[in-house]
Amino acid sequence: MDFSTINWLAVVVAAVAAWLFGAVWYGALMSKPWIKATKLDPAKMAPSMGPYVVSFVCEFIMALVASLLLGALTGGEPSLVAGLVFGFVFWLGFVFTTMATNHRYEGFGWDLTLIDGGHWLGVLLIIGAVLGWFGGPAAPV
Repeated sequence: MDFSTINWLAVVVAAVAAWLFGAVWYGALMSKPWIKATKLDPAKMAPSMGPYVVSFVCEFIMALVASLLLGALTGGEPSLVAGLVFGFVFWLGFVFTTMATNHRYEGFGWDLTLIDGGHWLGVLLIIGAVLGWFGGPAAPV
C-alpha cells in the first residue's frame, strides 16, 4: 500500500466528524433507548474518558483504512458518491453483519443492533463522504 497517497487532512476531518456524529447519536438521540437495550444500570456506570478516546482512535483508523481502500477502488480519484457507496457497502458487508452476529450470541435484542447499526452506518457514510468530497491525495508539501 502506498501511504503517500493518503490525504491526511481528509482522514483527520473524517475521524472528527464521525466522532462528533457518535456524540450526538448516543448523547442526544439514543442515550435512553441504548441504556435500555444494553441492560446497563446507569447508577453503576462510572464516568470515564476511556471510551471516548478509544472511539476516536478507532474512527481515525477506520478513516485511514477507508482512505486506502477508497483510493484503490476508485483509481485514486474518489468522489462524494463513491465515498457514500463505499461507506454503505462496507457497513452492510462487514460492520452490520458482524454486529448482528455478535449481538445474537450475546443475547441482546434487535433494538441494540439497530441503534448501534445506525451509529456505524452514519459513521461510515460520513467517513466515505468526507474522503470522497476531499477527492484524491493532498498536493505534495
